[in-house]
Amino acid sequence: MGESRSWIGALALVALHGTCAMAADPALGSDKRFPQLTMEQLDAKQKPLGEQIVKVSSVGLGGPYNPLLRSPVLGQRMFDLLYYLRWDTSVPLRLNEFAIIIIGRQWRSQVEWFAHAPLAIKAGLSPDIVAQLKRDERPSGMKPDEEIVYDFVTELTKTHQVSDATFARAKRILGEQQVVDLTAVAGTYITVAMVLAMAEEGVPAGKEPPFKVGEP
Repeated sequence: MGESRSWIGALALVALHGTCAMAADPALGSDKRFPQLTMEQLDAKQKPLGEQIVKVSSVGLGGPYNPLLRSPVLGQRMFDLLYYLRWDTSVPLRLNEFAIIIIGRQWRSQVEWFAHAPLAIKAGLSPDIVAQLKRDERPSGMKPDEEIVYDFVTELTKTHQVSDATFARAKRILGEQQVVDLTAVAGTYITVAMVLAMAEEGVPAGKEPPFKVGEP
């Protein structure tokens, strides 16, 4: 994605709940679990996907793309799904990015937060809301549509169900298609967080990880 279409970790296709994402920063350089691929290293099955990635990714073949290229068929399916969930979804960008960083904060995903917190602010989410979420607080001052996104995503991911009251409010404020798309973006970014955590992928070289050791 160009500047506005930066997946940067979309998947920013995403670190882990209580495991290596919560620990020290991922290994870098030659110690990486998946050495960083370059376009020149891609084989015939990987190269078509790599060419699509570099057209839209501000981190090139880094982030989740680096491990996903090891499974190019899966990588292509994820790329296509994420393209819909980022650019063709029914959920407004401000709310979509909010949902992504809610997942990023739950998993303490360095890459997801690094990539998507700035995009959420750019899309119109209040910097105060982003800052409170980063502190692992329920943000105050949310608009009604932001509040239902927070409540819906948090309830679903933490309790593995959605109450009738929360579902009714989400359906009334967002509509049926947005409820379905919101569920899909949250679940997909959990997958991305898992890929990033498994691979110990970190933020781009020279950039500061958003979550420091010892912080909640």
